[in-house]
Amino acid sequence: MKKETSSAVRADATRAIISGRSSFSHHGVVNTPVYHASTILHPNVESFEKRHDSKTGDRRKVIYGLLGTPTSFDLEEAIADLEGGYDALLTPSGLAAINIALLAFLRPGDHVLVADSVYAWTRSFSDQMLSDLGVEVQYYNPLVGADIASLIRPKTRVIFLESPGSYTFEVQDIPAITKVAREHQVTTILDNTWATPLFFKSFEHGVDVSVHAATKYLSGHSDVMMGAIVCNEASWGAVHRTHKLFGQCVGPDDAYATLRSVRTLPTRLRAHQEQGIALATWLEGRDEVAEVLHPALPSHPGHEIWQRDFLGASGLFSIILKPQPRQAILDMVNNLELFGIGASWGGYESLLIPVYPEKHRSAVPWNSSGQPLRIHAGLESLDDLIVDLEAGLGRLSR
Repeated sequence: MKKETSSAVRADATRAIISGRSSFSHHGVVNTPVYHASTILHPNVESFEKRHDSKTGDRRKVIYGLLGTPTSFDLEEAIADLEGGYDALLTPSGLAAINIALLAFLRPGDHVLVADSVYAWTRSFSDQMLSDLGVEVQYYNPLVGADIASLIRPKTRVIFLESPGSYTFEVQDIPAITKVAREHQVTTILDNTWATPLFFKSFEHGVDVSVHAATKYLSGHSDVMMGAIVCNEASWGAVHRTHKLFGQCVGPDDAYATLRSVRTLPTRLRAHQEQGIALATWLEGRDEVAEVLHPALPSHPGHEIWQRDFLGASGLFSIILKPQPRQAILDMVNNLELFGIGASWGGYESLLIPVYPEKHRSAVPWNSSGQPLRIHAGLESLDDLIVDLEAGLGRLSR
């Protein structure tokens, strides 16, 4: 349960600073200390025997290290507050957050609808683990909108969304889908990693559960593995129970580092947004580029929905090159100096990798003659990044 504070409505930049702060419980220390703990001592047998008593309503009671400490509780409170959720839980990775959220609501014989543009490991978990458990997985066109009603069956329990899509950046009409889902009593789960709790307010748009790879922007420095699950009140019980039964927890040092990073999230995201839009706009004018897939650009097919529903754009987007030999593309990417070649994103450094959406589609085939490249705009000098990309694109011509 979120801690009572002033009733004043505060801006996200302020909430990122004050949420999950309990300084005067820690001798006035500004940042919540790192609590390394497994065993928690109790003053007497009566207290020990009542440690799991939920009647107190204090979800953040410290009773065993696995179930949380002040370090993790404060981070959960900050993330939930920023997104407008009822409560949040931490997991060891973004994939763990996705899996726990799905397993909280699905049972053998159920049917789940999954956006065709999801993160590749979401698809792998769905195809392998969920299918093995007897859950029928159906992928849907992410642009289906309210027409998703035609795909819902009596056994449909969950609709999984990701907006924009991981590689191809389709923007889903989330309010239209969640409205249909509620009419059919179907739970909606959104992977909101791209926008973070700052740039998309999941619960204002009807989402039940929002999951994040906190590995990305929430931690922000490419040195933490973590996930977060944020719930509305109706979904909280099922997710909390599943999370506890799977023994999910995060290391206290990682929780501390991420909580500290959340304090600068608004400032960092604004910088990533500016860098990303500037690079995307510059790339849109290059002859070597067939298409830029960035929702904040007016040329993007989903721009109007993005503009209606989102409060900003992060630094991740894709481009599609005009057809080139593979060796020319390798020469371009391998010799970039400032854009690293690596999975993940959301850190301070720029990244650029080839991606292959055609390997991860079934409902809507990916038909592009040119190679897609996914770009994360880091916080280096914009001029230096453009010089690096210009040299790389020049190698394509050679």
